[in-house]
Amino acid sequence: MSTTRIAALLAAALTLAACGQTDSATDKPAVAQGGSEFGEAGEKSAGFGTDAQPGRFPRTIRHAMGETVIEKRPERVVVLDGGELDNVVALGIQPVGVAYPDGAPTMPSYIGGKAGNPENVGGITSLNLETIAKLQPDLIIGSRLRAEQQYPKLSEIAPTVFAARPGYTWKENFRLNAAALDRSAQAEKLIGDYEAHAKAVGENVEARAGKRPTVTMLRFMPGKTRLYAKKSFIGTILIDAGIPQPPASQVDDLAVEVSTEQIGQADGDWILIGTYGDQAKTARQQVLGGPLWQTLNAVQQGHAKPVSDETWFLGLGVLAAEEVLTDLERTLAP
Repeated sequence: MSTTRIAALLAAALTLAACGQTDSATDKPAVAQGGSEFGEAGEKSAGFGTDAQPGRFPRTIRHAMGETVIEKRPERVVVLDGGELDNVVALGIQPVGVAYPDGAPTMPSYIGGKAGNPENVGGITSLNLETIAKLQPDLIIGSRLRAEQQYPKLSEIAPTVFAARPGYTWKENFRLNAAALDRSAQAEKLIGDYEAHAKAVGENVEARAGKRPTVTMLRFMPGKTRLYAKKSFIGTILIDAGIPQPPASQVDDLAVEVSTEQIGQADGDWILIGTYGDQAKTARQQVLGGPLWQTLNAVQQGHAKPVSDETWFLGLGVLAAEEVLTDLERTLAP
């Protein structure tokens, strides 16, 4: 990339920042919202990718924003969410830049040093375009849900490939990222290994516990309390392992939001608990210290346990999924 072009891109990035045009929460659909766009994301994502043969460049990548031509095998990759971070590290790539979730603004512990020392390019809802441009990436990967409004500026910096959304489409997103990186065979091997592991975990839990217990995934967030459902990252892992969820979580959506007074809907054989961001800004203390919580069967049986939010809810990729499976087996069938 020429010095003149970098300067032009930096100027554009600074202008955008000065105007206050960031990817704010009010500019995009609610993550938990159902409807046709949410429900169709899986089917649409299955059509993303490339027809190019392994090792062939240039290649055209079909993705959520259209088509992008990648001239050569990428070496300097910027990732804009936890799923993309997980994906590239799983494929043996150390990204040059990373955008972190607002509630977890550091490298996930389950990834640790495997990602190298990438530059922080802002939060996933507040990207720093100037920093991204300075890194001179040859590929930027993210999702339409997180950064659709930033796509035009990002694609001026480098070829940019967007999945439809993070979450339940994580396997399709992994395949899309792998297609852009010319590592599809490696991705398929990792997905196959994960699916075999999931099947084995379900069988082992049943053999040791005598049944496949129901598991509620309860998550406390600022302003909301959720029961994660079938169309979520953790929901797909439970399905792959054959571990059922209680009726309240059996919906084709990301999650069901409940109030403190509705926390009885969380009951099951097990309740696994995540907390996003500052615990004090959530209803966690109010719920767990309340009288209704103590009446739940899982609580009375000692089967309500905290889990790592950065892995179980924010990982959104195959490395996190493998960690979740290991934790799940240790928890349900010690």
